[in-house]
Amino acid sequence: MKSASFPARLPRQFKTKILNFPNSPSRPISHANLSINFFQSLFPLRAIKSYSRTSSFNFYFSFPFPKMPSLPISNGVADNRDEQEEPLLAPNPDRFCMFPIRYPQIWEMYKKAEASFWTAEEVDLSQDLRHWDQSLTPDERHFVTHVLAFFAASDGIVLENLAGRFMREVQLPEARAFYGFQIAIENIHSEMYSLLLETYIKDSREKSHLFHAIETVPCVARKAQWALRWIDASNSFAERILAFACVEGIFFSGSFCAIFWLKKRGLMPGLTFSNELISRDEGLHCDFACLLYSLLNNKLSEDRVREIVSDAVDIEREFVCDALPCALVGMNADLMSQYIEFVADRLLGALGYAKMYEVSNPFDWMELISLQGKTNFFEKRVGEYQKASVMSSLNGNGAIHEFKLDEDF
Repeated sequence: MKSASFPARLPRQFKTKILNFPNSPSRPISHANLSINFFQSLFPLRAIKSYSRTSSFNFYFSFPFPKMPSLPISNGVADNRDEQEEPLLAPNPDRFCMFPIRYPQIWEMYKKAEASFWTAEEVDLSQDLRHWDQSLTPDERHFVTHVLAFFAASDGIVLENLAGRFMREVQLPEARAFYGFQIAIENIHSEMYSLLLETYIKDSREKSHLFHAIETVPCVARKAQWALRWIDASNSFAERILAFACVEGIFFSGSFCAIFWLKKRGLMPGLTFSNELISRDEGLHCDFACLLYSLLNNKLSEDRVREIVSDAVDIEREFVCDALPCALVGMNADLMSQYIEFVADRLLGALGYAKMYEVSNPFDWMELISLQGKTNFFEKRVGEYQKASVMSSLNGNGAIHEFKLDEDF
């Protein structure tokens, strides 16, 4: 077979060998010719083909091979090889279809989140401004504004982690359903805190200062930076889910406690009611993180867990000391530090590890928030409210309940 006419000498850098078919019975010549015809149809360039019974089939282009675009990762699975062994993270071709449910405990968490949905419009702030102006001292207002400034930014950080990392990495549809609902409710939390700041703070310069607290308030910036570094980190999924359990469990706990302290005094009903709703949501989010952690095969060592948790506790202590410059009635930095340690121990227990601080709850009234509310639903919207019929679907396997009046007695 004669070679096609082609310049005898080509610059070596322009010769890009892209195909090499050995002459063997398993690969007939027709296959090679078919491949050449295919490439020639794609790239109508000057080509040379040479063939002999003793050589390989070579195909050269006289121009560099075009750079092809890289394909996107379709499922967002983490690159770490160890994480491929995790059922939560392993590629799952069924991730686009909700049923059948493989993890009923995760599904139950999703239904709880669905049942407790609320919106910022349901919170009445009509009495808060009078309390803000007439009942709170300057130190108390300083404390509340720092708390709200952190909250207004923190939910956005949690959102970025959920949308950018966890939703892409976790492959179980029931877990993704929970994260989808969490993203929606975190948006509502952020809206609520921004609305509170907008309502209470009238000075435009101070308002701007608080809305940009992660840049303008040092103690808030340190908390935000600690959380943000876990989004881009190359740490394992176990470390990152623990870190964000600390954000929602430890970083939020002191601020929730401060607002419940106002409720104990009968102040700021709109703020305290929204705090009930948000603290319930964040408690569920933290419980969900602990549940996913319990399903991991490769859990962290106790030393590593203590390192991450103690780091979060130290940063939260610093925030409390800065936000509480003066001792308030029934509330000071020492008591708040002890409460943060108590919450950290509770988180460690939920994750299956031993306590680290061994302290008691200094605020006995905080135990009341974990009790199921007994408020008359017709008196006001209650923090423990759930959407009708959502949770009942978990008991009775989705049976349809009918109310009839035609029975004989």
